[in-house]
Parts: sequence; C-alpha cells; structure tokens
Amino acid sequence: MTERLTEQVLQELVEAPTLDSFIEGHDFPAETLSEFLCHMLEKKNLKRSRVVRMADLNETFGYQIFTGARNPSRDKVLQIAFAMALTLRETNRALRAAGVSSLNPKCRRDAIIIFCIDQGCSLQKVNEELYRLGEETVC
Repeated sequence: MTERLTEQVLQELVEAPTLDSFIEGHDFPAETLSEFLCHMLEKKNLKRSRVVRMADLNETFGYQIFTGARNPSRDKVLQIAFAMALTLRETNRALRAAGVSSLNPKCRRDAIIIFCIDQGCSLQKVNEELYRLGEETVC
C-alpha cells in the first residue's frame, strides 16, 4: 500500500486543468478501520491477540474491532494505537477510519496524547500523564 502524501494530491488538484479530470484520475478509497488495523498488524509484524491484550481490551470486543463487527469509541482506537506503537500519522488515520475526530494539538488532552505518541510511551504511561495533569485517562 503506497500512499501519496496529502501535499502531493493537493498539488495535483491545484494543477488539474478541470475538476472532472482530477476526479476521474484519482481513486478515493474509504479504508475501514478493520482494513487499516490488519494492514498495520502485517506491516509491524504484530499478532492481533497480543495487541488486544496490550490495549487492555476484552478479548471478544477486541476481536470484533479487528474484524469490523464493532465500531469502537475514540478512546478504544487510541488504546489500540498505543498497543501497536502507531505513529501520530498512523493514529490519526486509524481515528479517521473509525469515523471519529483526529487528535488536535489545540485540545489539552489531545496535546498530552500527541506528546506521548511522539515519545513512544506505553498505554500505561499516557494514562499516568493524563491522570497527573488532571485529564480523563484513555482507559
């Protein structure tokens, strides 16, 4: 899965002679959360069972998220993101695929989460930081 950068696609859009030519020349795939998570499992050589356990999810619920049978909350997606050690970009892609808002650095809680993602923190560490700073924990 080779993904072009948003900036590249934007440049192509701006340089397109007509809107129709741009639309016809591009696919706009709507990747599901399940598809994205399975791709990340493969890319990072992770086992679903280990990720579910590290994300502190109920085994059945975690399985249902990975198969697409259940739509998780934003915090459940974040739990999985920390368990998989996703980058900020990958985490925001997972959040968008789940149909929830991306992390926003202007939001205090999200800023703490973003900092922890960037520092490679564990789920436990992000929860400690959120609690220490008076914010709601992820789980």
